[in-house]
Amino acid sequence: MLGRFSLLLKAQPFFDGREIDMNILMLVGSLRAGSWTAQLTRSLTDLVPAGTTSRVHTGLGDLPHYDQDLDTDQPPASVAAFRAAVEAADALVVATPEYNGSLPGVLKNAIDWASRPRGASAIADKPVAVLSVSPSPRGAQWAREDAERILRVAGAVPLEQSVGVPSVHAAVVDGFFADFRVEKALGELMQSLVDAASAPAVPHAA
Repeated sequence: MLGRFSLLLKAQPFFDGREIDMNILMLVGSLRAGSWTAQLTRSLTDLVPAGTTSRVHTGLGDLPHYDQDLDTDQPPASVAAFRAAVEAADALVVATPEYNGSLPGVLKNAIDWASRPRGASAIADKPVAVLSVSPSPRGAQWAREDAERILRVAGAVPLEQSVGVPSVHAAVVDGFFADFRVEKALGELMQSLVDAASAPAVPHAA
């Protein structure tokens, strides 16, 4: 289990100073204002290289429950905006708490919308970094594992590396990392995500 340092540490860059033109979209599975998941995700913006745009998509709660009757050439405006944001992103971060042993419904619903239309979806082949947070010692392990499996089935490419943050209330305090081991693990996760998004696309077999 990750412990806590008494010294509050500002996030340090984990890159070599190069600027990377990249767009990273972050999906937060908690809708609660001031949630630990949202606080930790916002802190990731300090761990990406210069030139990279990273932002949290704030409209997950506006998405209707997935309904094929709504999934037409003119889907609801919230769905169209969400799919456009996913399509425009070079990579995604999916940050999830754990509700009743799995990921929240709002996050599963967002992935469902992003996974359609099958074969031409916004999320297809998109590299994804998955992190989970919890006040418990397990770091929302079950939610993280479920998120990775669902993303893979949806056509995305979750990184082999993922991060679970236990005792999250002690890991980030007022926008500062309070545990260097958490900061280091998340910095390495973001490095892996940027590397995956920067790699040349592998052509599909005919």
